[in-house]
Amino acid sequence: MIESPAADAPSSPSAQTDERVTGRAMLRVHADRGVPDEAAAILAEGLVAHVAVVMGGQPYVMPMSYHFDPAQPSCVYLHGGHHSRLMKHLATRAPVCIEVTLVDGLVYSRTALYHSVNYRSVVVFGRAASTPPTQDVQRALLHEMVARYHPGRTAGRDYEAIPDAHLAATSFIAIVIEEWSAKARRGGPAGPRDADPTAPGSAGVIAVR
Repeated sequence: MIESPAADAPSSPSAQTDERVTGRAMLRVHADRGVPDEAAAILAEGLVAHVAVVMGGQPYVMPMSYHFDPAQPSCVYLHGGHHSRLMKHLATRAPVCIEVTLVDGLVYSRTALYHSVNYRSVVVFGRAASTPPTQDVQRALLHEMVARYHPGRTAGRDYEAIPDAHLAATSFIAIVIEEWSAKARRGGPAGPRDADPTAPGSAGVIAVR
C-alpha cells in the first residue's frame, strides 16, 4: 500500500463533514445536489482530471491522467512529463484546482430550457506535497494507475516491468486535498409538461454510461 503524504495535509475531507460550508468549495447553485459522501467514489471512477492553475497572471486548464485511491483520500496523484511547464509549476506548491466529471445521461424535455445532463462531479482545491514521491513509490503508483485504467492488466504478464528510464521520463505529483465538493444530477426531465404523456413532444433520458 502506498502511503499518502498525510503530514502535509489538513484533516482529510470525509463523508462526515459537509464541505459545502467551506468558502472555496461551497455549492452556490443547486446546493441540493451536493453529494459530499460520493466525492471519493467519483474520483476513483473518473478518467480525466481538468487541472486549473494561474501562471504569470494567465489562467490555464489542462486535461491530465491521474490516480486516486479511495482508501487514502488525502491526495490526488497527477501524472505527466516532469519537464512540462504545468508539472514544474505544480512542483512549486502553487495552488491548484482539479475537476473530474462523469456523464451518466443526456436529459431531453418537452421544453427547450429543461434539457439537461445527468452527471457526477468533484472539484478539488489543494497544492503539491512538500516532498515528491520516491522512485519506488512512483513505480507502485504507475502499476496501480495502469490497473485502474485497465482492470486486470498485470506487470510481467500483460506488459513489461517498468524500467527506471521510463520513470525518469515522467513523474507523479501528489496534490494534497485541502477542500473538495461533489455534486450530482439524477433523474428525468423536470419541465412543466414532462410528466404529461398527452403533451406534444417527447421527454426522457439517454443513458451514456
